[in-house]
Amino acid sequence: MQPNMMKKILILAIVLILIAAFFMFDLHHLLTFEGLKSGQAEFEQIRSDFPFLVAFGFLGIYILVTALSLPGATIMTLAAGALFGFAWGVVLVSFASTLGATLAFLVSRYLLRDIIQAKFGDRLQAINSGFEKEGAFYLFTLRLVPLFPFFVINLLMGLTSIRTWTYYWVSQVGMFAATLVYVNAGTQLAQLDSLSGILSPSLLASFTLLGVFPLIIKRFLSGLKKRLVYAKWEKPKSFDRNLIVIGGGAAGLVSAYIAAAVKAKVTLIESHKMGGDCLNYGCVPSKALIKSAKLAQQIRQAEKYGLEAVEPSFSFRKVMARIHKIIAEIEPHDSVERYTGLGVDVVQGYAQLIDPWTVEIKLNDGGTQRLTARSIVIAAGAKPFIPPLPGIDQVGCLTSDTLWDEFAKYEEVPKRMIVLGGGPIGCELAQSFSRLGSKVTQVEMLGRVMIREDEDVSAFAKAALESSGVNVLTDHKALRFEVDGERKFIVVEHQQKEHQKTERQKTAQRIEFDTLICAVGRVARLQGYGLEALGVPTERTVVTNDYLETLYPNIYAAGDVAGPYQFTHTASHQAWYAAVNALFGNFKKFKADYSVIPWTTFIDPEVARVGINEQEAEAQGIAYETTRYGIDDLDRAIADSAAEGFVKVLTVPGKDKILGVTIVGAHAGELLTEYVLAMKHGLGLNKILGTIHTYPTLSEANKYAAGEWKRAHAPEKLLVWVERYHTWRRG
Repeated sequence: MQPNMMKKILILAIVLILIAAFFMFDLHHLLTFEGLKSGQAEFEQIRSDFPFLVAFGFLGIYILVTALSLPGATIMTLAAGALFGFAWGVVLVSFASTLGATLAFLVSRYLLRDIIQAKFGDRLQAINSGFEKEGAFYLFTLRLVPLFPFFVINLLMGLTSIRTWTYYWVSQVGMFAATLVYVNAGTQLAQLDSLSGILSPSLLASFTLLGVFPLIIKRFLSGLKKRLVYAKWEKPKSFDRNLIVIGGGAAGLVSAYIAAAVKAKVTLIESHKMGGDCLNYGCVPSKALIKSAKLAQQIRQAEKYGLEAVEPSFSFRKVMARIHKIIAEIEPHDSVERYTGLGVDVVQGYAQLIDPWTVEIKLNDGGTQRLTARSIVIAAGAKPFIPPLPGIDQVGCLTSDTLWDEFAKYEEVPKRMIVLGGGPIGCELAQSFSRLGSKVTQVEMLGRVMIREDEDVSAFAKAALESSGVNVLTDHKALRFEVDGERKFIVVEHQQKEHQKTERQKTAQRIEFDTLICAVGRVARLQGYGLEALGVPTERTVVTNDYLETLYPNIYAAGDVAGPYQFTHTASHQAWYAAVNALFGNFKKFKADYSVIPWTTFIDPEVARVGINEQEAEAQGIAYETTRYGIDDLDRAIADSAAEGFVKVLTVPGKDKILGVTIVGAHAGELLTEYVLAMKHGLGLNKILGTIHTYPTLSEANKYAAGEWKRAHAPEKLLVWVERYHTWRRG
């Protein structure tokens, strides 16, 4: 047994012995109103003979009673007033009660907090976060309300993250009012017939009102803060709209849709293309490209399916035309006409905030328009980041936003391509264009591609890229671009650590190319919307609180412009919170929930993840177990000649509770959904194992992964006895 556990058992034993002794020796009868009244004269005689000894003895006993959460603290408070008078009674009780409460708090924290946090840590996350920000305020409010038993507060607070010193001084201040009342009552003990004389309904009501007072003050201060924020602006007496939404991407469309659905008057402003980045430059065109590239690769590898392999023959112009055709087919889902039909006023133009309620729109067809609204949602999205490398303007740089229109002009795929960046976008584009026949070199400054994933996942992704013909240069830093006549070059520097040295050996390399695609990340669109003039704080994104409010509580931000994730599905997720809080925040506000966020990188095979992975768990100090199932053992994967990849599940040690899942393999993004559902609703691996999965399907991989966990946690000792039972049954 660990020494720490031995200490905890010893402390618990001491506490239990002291509590048992208290009742065994019938001491609890002394700490009753009747016991106090009957022994008052004797107590006063002893105090007059030994004043200091009685005072220190009283202090110690009070601390012990409070620390052990024993009944009788109220009686001892009365006794303090009766024995020592009002002034000294207040001093003794104030310090004794606070010291005892702090001891009870520390015992609870030492014995129980780790156990409770380990078992219910995820459910307590919001509580912990709240106490980190406003723990002193919560505690102070509870201390002022005697309807909440103080011993319960002591024990429960020990389970939170509030600091000990904060707990001590807030408790001393918060309990002071009650101390004054009870000690004063103790000075009049001879006139009291029962505790009901103190604990009258009016007194309890007064205390309760006193406890609610900080909440009223907090609401008042919040209102005052709002007034100060809005002080220099003149608020309109009436508003043209309930909500104005700036940006017609995923976040903006969902925000506007929700507002229209609840019959609010809403205007959606989009300066360019409805549907935003996802429809026009990101998710839709890239997935259409990936499908064409994958089919070309399958034709090239047809022998895997028992067919004759041939080099695919195709027109690159037709491939790009198909992509634009798919965009056009999906466009009506996000069109002006559709949203107008849903009740949204769609205005095409460029929006700028004039004040916290007014938006000026430079209309695409000329002219300007001004609208006012009670609330505004900024959903301006993000754009590709182009690094300021020397010569990049001279060679011409395409991004995930510009390549689709540019490549639509090409008859053939670019012969030599540089893809700058080893993140999800860079990996998807590099693999796809390589499969379509381009000689692709992918340059990544860090030591591996897809750096947010575990090392084994990054290694798998790199191998998949290389098997598709991509020349992956990790740990290479782009230095500059050069032009020599019609020829274009990138100069990169290989940075490799020498054996057992910290210095880097640097080797420059000059690579010729025809086309450059920059995929090193995206940055929020922050300029041109009037945020600077209003003083709305921005960092890498618009700064918001947990409710997606900006500096101005009526202005919200959602989607890529708000972060922290740059996914279409999280933009839609945030839009719900932004719209609902904007429209109904006076009644109830909702904190944006990022507890279960899935994502997929659509290389082939796909990489999908939800929750934490191993490197994140280790960085955060989270204990975990890993269960792994190889998809190469799955019947359907073998039948599809797609027997590669794995399912990796992180669970709480010894339990089936899922902390995170990474799936690498065909249709990994689809397979992940079962785990997203399980994590969202608190279902463990046992539930997945007990669910029937159709045979033969790829989704059986999830069940088999759960089976691997179950096998690793089989009750070995019980199985020994079961084996003996079966042996006995055979005779």
